[in-house]
Amino acid sequence: MSLVILAHPNYDKSFANKTIIDELKSNNMNIEIRNIYELYPDYDIDVKEEQKALLRHRNIIFQYPFYWYNMPAILKHWFDRVFEYQFAYGSKGDKLKDKNFIPSFTVGSSQRSYTALGFQHFRVYEFCKNLEQTAYHTQMNYIEPIYFHGTSLAAGYTEEEIRANARLHAKKLIQTLAELER
Repeated sequence: MSLVILAHPNYDKSFANKTIIDELKSNNMNIEIRNIYELYPDYDIDVKEEQKALLRHRNIIFQYPFYWYNMPAILKHWFDRVFEYQFAYGSKGDKLKDKNFIPSFTVGSSQRSYTALGFQHFRVYEFCKNLEQTAYHTQMNYIEPIYFHGTSLAAGYTEEEIRANARLHAKKLIQTLAELER
């Protein structure tokens, strides 16, 4: 069974993340989805409930839009609270050991803009080192991020292009989960 920690501040208006989640739901996968903006609109995260959810699953997917080269604020806050000492790390903090840490996110601008010569100057994977280190520090298996570019209407992408790419993204995510279950 897999857990999705969904962190999108405008989920109802999202084309990409909403399509990804809808595809996961329609695939009849044994999956639990925790929309942390919906659960904790005041950012008052129930640490024990979140830790219980993590303990129930082997595959942990972090689904979010890539904002300012990182995750949305609530997801960072979630990590700060939930991945606490003696739970996620420390001499007795091995509760997440051998679980799969799967970043899954959407990027508004084009792939071309995320190059050394592009507008963003760096490639997306260079912004993921904090995720990778978090997984290693908590003894989780870091799975290469699944993401796609071009989710912003403001950048000239159409709703249908975004939804089509989101469906492809969901297929990659489903395939990754199937491979991890073998």
